[in-house]
Amino acid sequence: MKLKVIVHQAEEGGYWAEVPSIEGCVTQGETFDELLVNLYEAVEGCLSVDVQDFSLSERDRIMEIAV
Repeated sequence: MKLKVIVHQAEEGGYWAEVPSIEGCVTQGETFDELLVNLYEAVEGCLSVDVQDFSLSERDRIMEIAV
């Protein structure tokens, strides 16, 4: 999966980034390298969903796919 990311230089120093295709997915870092590490963690966190939050019937199934 490829995602477009918008990286901004913060006025107070450092960087912040947003992932427009994932609503609310933003992060920041003091350095660009720190921003990249935080960005991967933010995307993973935004895309991970706890299955317990859904009502499932006996006919439903849970799957994981890689994209």
